[in-house]
Amino acid sequence: MEIHGEVTEGFEAVRDAFARNFEVLGDRGAAVAVYRDGRKVVDLWAGTKDVDGGDPRGPGGAATGGPGAGTDGSGGGADGSGGAPWTADTAQVVRSATKGVAAAVPLLLHQRGLLDLDAPVGAHWPEFKAGGKERARVRDLLAHRAGVPALDRPLTPAQAADGESGPRAVAEQTAFWQPGTDHGYHAQTYSWLLSELVLRVTGMSVGQWLAREVTGPLGLDFWIGLPDAEAGRVGRVGPVEPPASAGALRTRPRRNVSEAYADPHSPTRRAFAAIDPLPDENDPAYRAAELPASAGIGTARALAGFYAALLGDTEDGTRLFTPETAALASSELSSGPDRVLVVNTRFGPGYMLHGPASPLLSPASFGHPGRGGSLAFADAEAGIGFGYVTNSLAKSVTADPRAQALVRAVRASL
Repeated sequence: MEIHGEVTEGFEAVRDAFARNFEVLGDRGAAVAVYRDGRKVVDLWAGTKDVDGGDPRGPGGAATGGPGAGTDGSGGGADGSGGAPWTADTAQVVRSATKGVAAAVPLLLHQRGLLDLDAPVGAHWPEFKAGGKERARVRDLLAHRAGVPALDRPLTPAQAADGESGPRAVAEQTAFWQPGTDHGYHAQTYSWLLSELVLRVTGMSVGQWLAREVTGPLGLDFWIGLPDAEAGRVGRVGPVEPPASAGALRTRPRRNVSEAYADPHSPTRRAFAAIDPLPDENDPAYRAAELPASAGIGTARALAGFYAALLGDTEDGTRLFTPETAALASSELSSGPDRVLVVNTRFGPGYMLHGPASPLLSPASFGHPGRGGSLAFADAEAGIGFGYVTNSLAKSVTADPRAQALVRAVRASL
């Protein structure tokens, strides 16, 4: 496997782990980036832009191509991109890793005195008070304690993306539990909860505010609502199975989560199926939609740079969060058995915290995984901003073995 990019001396273990992800754990195309104390120490990419562009583990590291591949190993996908290589600027859908980027918006609004985390959501969004949700606070919404992880009537992909049907549905939905008393992962409904709250406070969508205040000024290639001009940079994602050679490196399946997801009446299945049928993540309409729970698109370099900027660990000294806001981001608001994910989870205000369900670098870490592989986080104690994206979506929900291998390599390098 030909690995592109660079690592600073002392971080060679990350490069080794990244290569092993392709050789052993079935990655087809991926990138990883790490900042430490304002300095980019890892920036690597490899494989094919599209998951179906061929197996990059062929002779000499070249793609072997899939159906219709050319004799030169260049592939031949129906979209014309074939086995195009992953380049320095390739971006991908990162699924729920989007939540961690989107969470910066309400925290920055709070930092600027525009949003009180202890205020009722209904103070900004009166319609939300229906269905037993009048006591839901802003911090409950951010920490998956709002009580609306699913919908009695799921939305179609078109309704999910139209900007009106989703907020109306969660506002009308009767709470599954009294808000603030328990937590359960709001896998899809988080999109409409956060979007409408930010719209009511700022008059802008989450994607618009993020682009104007954060990613645009910092030059980060990350979007919630992909612009047409950037569409050509984004590869195709799809499911993959780890090769049999993965052996003991494959994560132990959590049978209770699998069983819960298989039950169409369980909170687990209903939470993920709040959009039914599930959207095609390669559909241009889905990629252009502003869904801050699941449809963010970006590069590993942008994710790592974003989390580094939250802490002030950037080359130019940019700092988005004050020390107080950074401490708030890593403060525990929810912990214990998750009504949706079944396993024990820990959440701060918008961020998943280090724990058994999603091991990060240390207890000082805060960030968010994306179902199937992607992961991004910050660690204030180590001064780390980390980002990993992949086009090869595994069955993992939180602790993907490829991402975890990279985290362990960063820890060893420190």
